[in-house]
Amino acid sequence: MRPPLFIARRYLFSKKSHNAINVVSGVSALAVAVVTAAMLCVMSVLNGFEEVIEGMFSRFDADLRIEAVEGKSFDCATEAFERVRQLPGVAVFSETIEETALVEYAGKQIPALLKGVDDRFEELTMIDSILVDGSYSVYDGAFERAVLGQGLANQLGIGAHFIKGMHLYAPKRGGKVNLLHPEQSFEQATCFMAGIFAVNQTRYDDEMMLVSADLTRRLFHYELTEVTAVECKVQNAQCKDVKEQIQSVLGNGFKVMDRYEQQADFFRIVRIEKLLTTLLLAFIMLIASFNLLGSLTMLIIDKKANTGTLRSIGADDKLIKRIFLYEGWMISLAGALLGILSGIAICWSQERFGWLRMGNGTEYIISSYPVHLQMSDVLTVLGIVLLTGFVASVIPACNSTKEQPQ
Repeated sequence: MRPPLFIARRYLFSKKSHNAINVVSGVSALAVAVVTAAMLCVMSVLNGFEEVIEGMFSRFDADLRIEAVEGKSFDCATEAFERVRQLPGVAVFSETIEETALVEYAGKQIPALLKGVDDRFEELTMIDSILVDGSYSVYDGAFERAVLGQGLANQLGIGAHFIKGMHLYAPKRGGKVNLLHPEQSFEQATCFMAGIFAVNQTRYDDEMMLVSADLTRRLFHYELTEVTAVECKVQNAQCKDVKEQIQSVLGNGFKVMDRYEQQADFFRIVRIEKLLTTLLLAFIMLIASFNLLGSLTMLIIDKKANTGTLRSIGADDKLIKRIFLYEGWMISLAGALLGILSGIAICWSQERFGWLRMGNGTEYIISSYPVHLQMSDVLTVLGIVLLTGFVASVIPACNSTKEQPQ
């Protein structure tokens, strides 16, 4: 063990001439431990919320989504897309068309995002798991059906078992508005309710309506093989590899997006929120670490005679500074270890027992605060503690050589 580290360890555990020094050192370590545990718990809760929301999206979003880089629609009946269909990692290949139309029911008119899906959409997603009423069906062999988001259904005042049809209106694609007879500028279609789904995200629940791809093609004058997106389900969770294969097959004219890229704005906001929270807690940690200033200053005064003895046997200013710098670091490390162990225990107990609940447990989609502890967060917190401990220790350590024994 190096002499400065050995002496710092002896100073940490040895009896001081004034008991207040031990008290202040203990308070410094405790303050670091409390903030460390708080940082770890807050970061784990943010991770938990991210997982919850990601799970909601994963029930509706496909593993991979293919869109054109330029333009809105494209032909999916090309040789390149046929090669994509045959890739061994692609389990489900589904064609979709998304357009905005006006939905009218019982005198209420609301714009909605129509998502035309083919017969394989039910295999592509876990749509059955998010149905809150009715069943999933977009065509029953005789009538066109629709599955609405819960918010959209509430706005229209319609239920899954209502038998009256909804009327859809869309401007004729590529046509011009007839000012004398504007109704002739719109295509019309009728469909009937089949079910209601809830993703618990406004983008889907308040705006989206699932209908058949054939209905969407007729309503918006799309060609038989024309789509706005192709969605794929991947086998054995090989999403990254399959994504690269599809991109190499289709080239730069198309973009292949995984679930994170499909919800890029949301996940970017979550990461920014986590970053800002970490910076705020790091600032609080820096303030808490400045208790070390008082602790080390008192220790330097208490060890004047020892400093003089070290000088007499050949210790230079650099060695003395390192002794007190190590002392501050060891206090910070003791607080960090205590805080990390406490934070892990709190996160484990919350994940196991859910003792910290949200509301009365029935107001939200989850009953208690979710937590997900990541090793990267533990290392980040430890790094922040050591860095702030160094910053708080370097000032008194540098001043230690100015204190000369009387």
